[in-house]
Amino acid sequence: MKMRELLIQAVERKCLRPLDAQFAMMIAGEDEPALMLAAAQLSFDAGEGHVCLPLASLTPHDSFAWRDATLAKALFDEAGVEGDWRAVLQHSPAVAKDDEPAPLKLIDNRLYFNRMWRNEQCVAAFFRDGNRVIEHDEARIAATLNALFPGDEALNWQKVAAAVALTRRISVISGGPGTGKTTTVAKLLAALLQMAQDKPPRIQLAAPTGKAAARLTESLGKALRQLPINDAQKALFPAEARTLHRLLGAQPRSQRMRHHRDNPLHLDVLVVDEASMIDLPMMARLIEALPPAARVIFLGDRDQLASVEAGAVLGDVCHFASYGYTSSRAGELQRLTGCELPCGDEARAAPLRDALCLLQKSYRFGSDSGIGQLAFAVNRSDLAAVKSILQQPFADIALQSLHTREECVAMVDALAQGYREFLQAVTARAAPEVVLEAFSRFQVLCALREGPFGVAGLNEQIEQVLARGRHIRPDPLSRWYEGRPVMIVRNDSALGLFNGDIGIALDRGQGLRVWFPMPDGTIKSVQPGRLPAHETAWVMTVHKSQGSEFDHAALVLPTQFTPVVSRELVYTAITRARSKLSLYASERVLEQAIDTRIERRSGLTAIFGAHQIQAPEGA
Repeated sequence: MKMRELLIQAVERKCLRPLDAQFAMMIAGEDEPALMLAAAQLSFDAGEGHVCLPLASLTPHDSFAWRDATLAKALFDEAGVEGDWRAVLQHSPAVAKDDEPAPLKLIDNRLYFNRMWRNEQCVAAFFRDGNRVIEHDEARIAATLNALFPGDEALNWQKVAAAVALTRRISVISGGPGTGKTTTVAKLLAALLQMAQDKPPRIQLAAPTGKAAARLTESLGKALRQLPINDAQKALFPAEARTLHRLLGAQPRSQRMRHHRDNPLHLDVLVVDEASMIDLPMMARLIEALPPAARVIFLGDRDQLASVEAGAVLGDVCHFASYGYTSSRAGELQRLTGCELPCGDEARAAPLRDALCLLQKSYRFGSDSGIGQLAFAVNRSDLAAVKSILQQPFADIALQSLHTREECVAMVDALAQGYREFLQAVTARAAPEVVLEAFSRFQVLCALREGPFGVAGLNEQIEQVLARGRHIRPDPLSRWYEGRPVMIVRNDSALGLFNGDIGIALDRGQGLRVWFPMPDGTIKSVQPGRLPAHETAWVMTVHKSQGSEFDHAALVLPTQFTPVVSRELVYTAITRARSKLSLYASERVLEQAIDTRIERRSGLTAIFGAHQIQAPEGA
């Protein structure tokens, strides 16, 4: 059977997306079955979030058809490659040699889309070759840090992180919930302003989503009020954080940003929060738009879920934090902070490690917090500790199994009850900002998009429970009703609404409108008919919840295990909860999830450990 027919068969059996098969057939002729298979696998892997396809993984066991052994064998038999995939692919006109304009690129036994390779080269050049040491006065930095970080902790990681960022053009600060990333960056920015000479730096704040930007604005504002700086210095802090799309100047009906290599951003210092959510193409766009001398500070939690799109840049970068600092860097940081730091293995020479800092002490969760202990145990994949924690009577966590139909019905009732305060605010015709704040206190999270335990199924079930209780009155034709929460799923720069923004439908004398909180603290209303693509948001995926925190988060896992349900997903969901976590899951699925780790394939870690590189022209 020809490769074309086999790929169509793979689509019919739902092993492959139609997009993947169409792409492969478009770039490969009937006489290139090996290229057709490799292209289909690359496209499939890109849909799974991978940046490249290592040739070593071109095997039946690792293919998109691995669940169908007969089909997988037929695909590779038809490809007819006896192990040396490189020799076959590099002779195809669809695979670029040097800088030729071709759709695919083969580098070091990794197959890329050409555009994705260029993005990766751009990011690698920025983090490794563009990360120069900034000239500094050690005595002045030490004095400034001592004033901003008082106390005599033997090892104050926040102080170390500030010192790292003050002495490098690019720095990455990673830490779990409550480790003080925002506090650290507030003090770091205060230090930059205090040490500025005649011209204070122009500072910008950004985050991938509107919710994350609003949280950064709020938390930095609180930290700012507690800093020992004068009013003139406080006035130099940016009033609000922007989404990356707003920062770069996304334009309606165009992929091109207003700010790019030839029209860079007007800033001296950029702070980017929730960096784990930034995919490879967006990171490349951000890098291209930076002025050559700009200082950049990335904040995030390397253990959270990576972006839904391709790449896991923060995770790849923070991989080198485990190497420890070089001896010279450890000595410098000790002089700046007074903290004695362990040195890493000098033989592991990746220079990127000296620009990283992992915050390792949580100030939010005490020893009596089940949420904190559970997050730590899940992150370590410590199943015994997870079981022990869930069996203890912690006030802030609760596990409900989903073995019977009665338990599932009780779960939906409990989830609907979680929105009680929000619905009371809607019924009382409270101001839109009060209603929005009430909604943000509780959120149902899940792993899947479809099915009874996914976004679609749970949203429908919760709506039915609320409608039976007459808490909502859905219009059977339009599906709109007062109190309907919606999430934007497609950017609309003309309206100023972006993927992940959440609004509430309310009638406040102008007919039903959907009210959205903006990053600057204002409220914006839009007629339902003008909204870009959106969906009901009683429930959201864990991916969509990143950048948000809720007083009470409820996580619902499916009753049957799927590889989407991973350690990173469970950890991310747990860390969305400030005060209470409700976990609905079977013990078996929870254990499998904690034992499943997401791996994103890219070439970044290999490139960071190699010799100097240069970003390609036009990357």
